[in-house]
Amino acid sequence: MPRSRKPTIVALIPARSGSKRLPGKNIRPLAGHPLIAYSVAAACGSRIFADVIVSTDSQLYADIACYYGAESPFLRPAEISGELSPDIEWVEHTLRRLKEKGRSYDCFSILRPTSPFRLPETIRRAWKEFLAEEGVDSLRAVEKCRQHPGKMWVVRGKRMMPLLPLSPPQQPWHSNQYQSLPEVHAQNASLEIAWSRVALEGHTIAGNVLMPFFTEGYEGFDVNHPFEWQLAEELVRTGQAKLPRIAKPPYKTDG
Repeated sequence: MPRSRKPTIVALIPARSGSKRLPGKNIRPLAGHPLIAYSVAAACGSRIFADVIVSTDSQLYADIACYYGAESPFLRPAEISGELSPDIEWVEHTLRRLKEKGRSYDCFSILRPTSPFRLPETIRRAWKEFLAEEGVDSLRAVEKCRQHPGKMWVVRGKRMMPLLPLSPPQQPWHSNQYQSLPEVHAQNASLEIAWSRVALEGHTIAGNVLMPFFTEGYEGFDVNHPFEWQLAEELVRTGQAKLPRIAKPPYKTDG
């Protein structure tokens, strides 16, 4: 790609309908709007994407996404919509189907609906950092871990062993204070950015060379369980976390 041309990027929002931990979470109302609306609003508001595409196996989800400004030009096949289906399946399927329609992009970004506090400026900041870094395959959102893996165990019957067997024997990590342990970051669901070749040629969403994107505040907050949903509602109610702005009235079903 010529250095003078800015890379193109497409937003990919995954929204399958079969969630079991929190049924219907992707369209469950938060502050009046279905959860997926906030990822669509953040993507559109960032103004970095050539297109905002929702990958779903549900026509209802597709209709809701389109109401808020995204596209859902085709439904995701059932065989790649199960709870164990890896991300690369729907990502590669979506990019290839779009390419067949003459719509190719240099990069893609995965924006999961379960991160409602990811703002347009979050996405712009990540895109700027990604473009500034040469030689990387992808960028992934991370945050400092709250539960350190140095204090985690693998249990086998009546015995257990440290998950990380690298600590010094005279002072094992599991017996240290958190502040004295090596700094470790955990990925969150806020966003990922990668070159399209990583998926289409390497058949992976991350590639081999990854760079971190450090989320701030509640940008990486992920909603997957009832408790997390209650906490998200409380964060909105108290103003501790900010949702992307949505100018239109809430989507109404026929019922």
